Amino acid sequence: MIKQIFLLVSLISLLITTYMIFIWVPTELNLGISQRIFYYHVPLAWIGMISIFIVGIASIIHLVTKNDKWDAIAHSSAEIGVIFATLILVTGSLWAKPAWGVWWSWDPKLTTTLILWFIYIAYLMVRSYSADQILARRYSSVIALLGAIDAPLIYLASIWWRNLHPRLNVGPLSESDSSLDSRMLLTLLVATISFTIFYSYLLMERIKMRRIEDDLDEVHKYASNEV
Repeated sequence: MIKQIFLLVSLISLLITTYMIFIWVPTELNLGISQRIFYYHVPLAWIGMISIFIVGIASIIHLVTKNDKWDAIAHSSAEIGVIFATLILVTGSLWAKPAWGVWWSWDPKLTTTLILWFIYIAYLMVRSYSADQILARRYSSVIALLGAIDAPLIYLASIWWRNLHPRLNVGPLSESDSSLDSRMLLTLLVATISFTIFYSYLLMERIKMRRIEDDLDEVHKYASNEV
């Protein structure tokens, strides 16, 4: 019942978000319509970072408690997180071309985001190709912790280092910050909430599937030993 509610709320909120992005919110003067990618790019980045935190926390709890439920949460969050991390890079490149004139630059925020994507890939590769799943869970937990360290660096990159990414500011435009009017800020907030709800639904569904897959693996191992 809870999952159905999350699905319904996420669908409604995503429809509202789409309306706000393409019809309600004003067009940015300098970048024009291409700036609307911003309302997808930022929520995707938020989910990509939150997801790796969930992977790291769930991995640690699993190592302490030995409860496979937490491992299922970690693995599921990583599988969803890598999709969002990929979309971060794609939408970032699509936005960078009209904004900066290049598809990619080794901007600190871009570089740390790319590192996060590789951390997701490394985590999933260790889980998929290791013969010893007990060791795989331990090694992947260490990788997840590296990702949890990298995520704050992505956020702080625009504060610590001089780069192309502007910091968001509500109010008059300054030389160092990017200004959002109230409608742009509200649209960004609604988009972020909508994507968070959608991510929560996907995570619940994937955890359920992961537990079923683990049960089937146990049945398969038992049947193999019987033979």
